[in-house]
Amino acid sequence: MGDIKAVITGVAGFVPEGIITNKDLEKMVETSDEWIHSRTGIKQRHIEKDPNKACSDLVVGAVQNLINKTGLDILDVEMIIVATVTADYPFPDTANIAASKLGAKNAFGYDINAACSGFLYALTTASKFIETGTYKKILVVGADQMSSILNYEDRTTCILFGDGAGAVLLEPSEGPHGIQDAILRADGAGAEFLHMKAGGSMSPATVDTVNARQHFVYQEGKVVFKAAIKGMSESISDLLAQNNLSKDDIDWMIPHQANKRIIYGVADFIGFPHEKVLVNIENYGNTTAGTIPLCLSDFEGQFKKGDKIILTAFGGGFTWGAILLEWNY
Repeated sequence: MGDIKAVITGVAGFVPEGIITNKDLEKMVETSDEWIHSRTGIKQRHIEKDPNKACSDLVVGAVQNLINKTGLDILDVEMIIVATVTADYPFPDTANIAASKLGAKNAFGYDINAACSGFLYALTTASKFIETGTYKKILVVGADQMSSILNYEDRTTCILFGDGAGAVLLEPSEGPHGIQDAILRADGAGAEFLHMKAGGSMSPATVDTVNARQHFVYQEGKVVFKAAIKGMSESISDLLAQNNLSKDDIDWMIPHQANKRIIYGVADFIGFPHEKVLVNIENYGNTTAGTIPLCLSDFEGQFKKGDKIILTAFGGGFTWGAILLEWNY
């Protein structure tokens, strides 16, 4: 059992057709295309405009695209983990709703809520089920419909986020490639700086909470900015040291796509060359748990078998971490 590694054998992304550009936002809040792009790197974000669609539909879209690419039989899937903060409902889990829509009759599943770090948490969790021989085919999906929790009168948050999902298929391998190691961290003291004020058991939904607009993303940007650079940089450094590697041994870094300045701030902190940092924030904005798998999907064609890749993220709560993997195909 100890020789089994969890390898990614397929990846696909999905975004809804609706788009909000920076020019569109100029008409909604006091901002400008130049200001948004220069400070965040974002030019547009995809938005689900169909009121009858929810996060589970993003999951289904990503998984269906993966099926179309790989020929996966959905009946072979034994487990589905969905990382999200925008679940269809408080319960049941979005993973199970999506499984039903997909016809994954032999799979069980659940959601993981770790904000922007959710995909790292979910991928690490799924890898343990593979490594122990418990399951052989697991879908790990990062998906968020952030437009459902955005206040489009708040220019500090509505310019940053978009809707999207990415899915990977995880399978066992006796070769050297696959998930090598992970460092995951959390500090609940950071909750006050990035959270949703109402809607949970601390502050259930009432007329007053709705009128006070407390069911939207709240963020103190400066605090989050500094904590994100520190958290991701330290996670990467610790992960490299733990595996007796240097930054020169890494072929690619895929950071959470929150802000261009954060992304390159992390690269500069650890001395990692910008040309090896994969960035697609311009087209999607911050899709929360969806950013890393969307990036994997967009840049899949550049990876070679054996490439060492670092995934890293930082999210509300606070949550953060990094994964070291070797590409399998």
